[in-house]
Amino acid sequence: MRLGPPGKLRIAQVAPLSESVPPKLYGGTERVVSVLTDELVCQGHAVTLFASGDSQTKATLVPVCKKAQRLAGCVDPLSAHMLMIEQIAQRAKEFDVIHYHVAPLHFPLARRMNTAHLTTMHGRLDLPDLVPLYEEFSELPLVSISDAQRTPLPHQNWVGTVHHGFPEGDFRFHPEPGSYLAFLGRISREKRVDRAIAIAKACGLPLRIAAKVDPTDVQYFKNEIAPLMNHPLVEFIGEITDAEKSTFLGNAQALLFPIDWPEPFGLVMIESLACGTPVVAYRGGSVAEVIEHGVTGFVVDDMAQAIDAAHRVHTLDRRACRDAFTRRFSAARMASAYVRLYRQITSSAAGTGIVA
Repeated sequence: MRLGPPGKLRIAQVAPLSESVPPKLYGGTERVVSVLTDELVCQGHAVTLFASGDSQTKATLVPVCKKAQRLAGCVDPLSAHMLMIEQIAQRAKEFDVIHYHVAPLHFPLARRMNTAHLTTMHGRLDLPDLVPLYEEFSELPLVSISDAQRTPLPHQNWVGTVHHGFPEGDFRFHPEPGSYLAFLGRISREKRVDRAIAIAKACGLPLRIAAKVDPTDVQYFKNEIAPLMNHPLVEFIGEITDAEKSTFLGNAQALLFPIDWPEPFGLVMIESLACGTPVVAYRGGSVAEVIEHGVTGFVVDDMAQAIDAAHRVHTLDRRACRDAFTRRFSAARMASAYVRLYRQITSSAAGTGIVA
């Protein structure tokens, strides 16, 4: 395989079309793709981004659709994604490596391509329906975003684990703890905002909730969560922008992350650490990989431990939280880790990589 100039890779980044890159509001995968793409450009690589037309990037943008699908009210999201996969097939020879973030839509195509490729898995993999699909495509090179994410599918061709990262300048360090607890993310059963409300009430601390409600979760929100918010300690803010996160998280005493599912990564945890705000998180999925218990937060197993941790979290060193973010979750570190994987798979004759 002929590569571009020495040290420079021609990379295609393939993003979901649900949100713009970066997203206007909620959108974890698209934020990661944005950060990775721009950092790769800064490191000197030639990057082409396949994404929605309202995306903003330092790379060459291929606008597959005019606007991101969620905020545009798209009725048939699959059509544009299939068009994108075909466009990539037609242009595959232009790239040294294709980096997919849309699994498993591209699997049949990727199997038949000669261009080196890898796929970052951004979602949960513990659903039984996924097993036969991934068994069929077991040779495709995959990247996990936490070691824990691999657990349900241990026999895939995992070529590496790359933890997410963000630019250090995106978040402002807040050296002093605030007076409230924060919940940031999505209103859904697995995120357990009801636990966050219970923790805050037990501690007598205000809880501010910045979260979106997907259409599939509207009834859950109305029937089970909204009544819990009718309390003087609880304030529901709704979705916030990236620009608002530093203030929201940085002014909090702690972030509550009381999940009830195998979290693949949990971007909000590193966003909080970047602001200097420690995290109280239920054990599950990636949590123990991201949070250093007793240093950057507390990893708990039940409500009693969560309440105790929330009472003590103000004693943790907020500078240690920021330092952990800088050391472990920077954009430069993430991009460099991916470049090593790109070079690994492009140097392999079959472009399938080496199982890590």
